[in-house]
Amino acid sequence: MLEFGLIIITSVLFFLGVIWLVDQVFNGVVKEWFLNIFVLEPEYPSRGMVGILFRSWFEVKQFFINTFLVVLIILTTCMCASAYFYERYRSKKEITFIKNTMVSIMNSNSDSITLPAKYSEIETQLIKLKSITQRQQQLVQTEMQRKNDLITYLAHDLKTPLASVIGYLSLLDEVPEMPVEQKSKYVSISLEKAYRLEELINEFFEITRFNLQSIVLNKGKIKLAFMLQQLADEFYPMLEPQGKQVAIDVPDELNLVGDADKLARVFNNILKNAIVYSYESSVIDISATNDGENITVAFINQGEPIPAPNLDTIFDKFYRLDSARSTNTGGAGLGLAIAKEIITAHNGTITAESNLDHTIFTVKIPV
Repeated sequence: MLEFGLIIITSVLFFLGVIWLVDQVFNGVVKEWFLNIFVLEPEYPSRGMVGILFRSWFEVKQFFINTFLVVLIILTTCMCASAYFYERYRSKKEITFIKNTMVSIMNSNSDSITLPAKYSEIETQLIKLKSITQRQQQLVQTEMQRKNDLITYLAHDLKTPLASVIGYLSLLDEVPEMPVEQKSKYVSISLEKAYRLEELINEFFEITRFNLQSIVLNKGKIKLAFMLQQLADEFYPMLEPQGKQVAIDVPDELNLVGDADKLARVFNNILKNAIVYSYESSVIDISATNDGENITVAFINQGEPIPAPNLDTIFDKFYRLDSARSTNTGGAGLGLAIAKEIITAHNGTITAESNLDHTIFTVKIPV
């Protein structure tokens, strides 16, 4: 209501001011026009007087009202147009300011963001956005670094056995009359190195395939005890020379629904990891339970503990725990990453915990 009153007063003052200004600039033209229209001045020579007669007050009032309304409409239109263009200018200026501020903030290494008080909500959102962006950039950088490290490690792992294969085959080629026993030894070593090359290449292609396409599962009922026992038997050549054993505690009636080939790959990777990093003459325990919601499979081995900071990252792609580059462990450090991809496709989880006594890898798959 107050704003409306101010508009009326402003309009009246503007109207009067315009009339006065026009009258002053054009030497009283407004006054003269008003007198000619609304005032009569009859002369009375016999009396020596000039009479002043006003026309109907209604006409005068109607003139002022109509004029005022016209001026009010013009003034209101001008004010609305001015307000519209000013608001557009102000909005454009604010948008430009916010855009430049965002660019400056995103390109800055500083975590502090300070905007005028009226932009407090925008400031809060910008802080959140920058925090998310920084985390994503850090993840990308970490992923790229791990990928570069993996390529370096893989090149090293491929080069070593390849050099051995070339060396032994060159000896066989250069010395055709080599004793049979020695020739057999060199062939055996070359074959072993060739198998290692195949293993490295297959592992690398496997993780690449899982990264580039979604995993298709061919689910079926799996007799878990039979699968785990079969895997343990396959690792006998690795276990026996070191005096290691695998103890399986899984009920015969426990069945798991999933992709048998892919889950066998998971358990194979975990068991191989447990064998490689366990102490000599130790026992690797494998157990499985069903709590009605999940089937839990645990692999427990005794060996050097995994450092706590690495427990959350050993399943990451392109992460390698054995940074010392021991080639005796085999693989390119991708087995656990592959295992996680497969378990995630089964809507399950895979975790690790480690202390001075033992290391436990736990797989949970919904029933």
